[in-house]
Amino acid sequence: MKHAKTSKAWMKEHVNDYFVKQAKKEGYRSRAAYKLLEIAERDHILKSGITVVDLGAAPGSWSQVAFNKVGAKGKVIALDILEMKPLTGVTFIQDDFSETCAINQLTNCLGENQLDLVISDMAPNISGIVVSDQAKSMYLAELALTFAMERLNYDGNFLVKVFQGIDFDQFLREMRAGFKKVVIRKPKASRNRSNELYLLGLGKK
Repeated sequence: MKHAKTSKAWMKEHVNDYFVKQAKKEGYRSRAAYKLLEIAERDHILKSGITVVDLGAAPGSWSQVAFNKVGAKGKVIALDILEMKPLTGVTFIQDDFSETCAINQLTNCLGENQLDLVISDMAPNISGIVVSDQAKSMYLAELALTFAMERLNYDGNFLVKVFQGIDFDQFLREMRAGFKKVVIRKPKASRNRSNELYLLGLGKK
């Protein structure tokens, strides 16, 4: 019964959520679009003509934002283990990012394109066990950082979702070692009760 009440409360909040309403109004697939829009506007990471890889892309709202900004001269490659409905201008790969075959497919899709920006909104399936969920989340963030450091252009940028917890400070140090500047962002569309943050690495060393 308690779970049912919690679910109803969440649904009520979701339906009345300003960003949910805006997403429906403006044609975005989820409210998460406004997280990227706010960061992109503040930090100018999405520019016309650049190549972007979107990790953990489903249902596709970040890819929508990215393609709208980079335009036809740019390139957006999205990857997720979940299915994602096609998006105009976006190349989608359905695969597990922790597997080598997914990295190979991304590499093939990039071809000769220089990679300018990696964005990652990946999150594990939440079990409710905080320590376990934190570890799984940080594992995905580490995978994304490794990919970004290997494939990004010199001076490229990297945006990743992380959760505050036991390994946060260590991960922050790793990012600062790889980028000229690292900033922490908590967009307005990120719910107050969530301990998610976004780390933005600017200017790969």
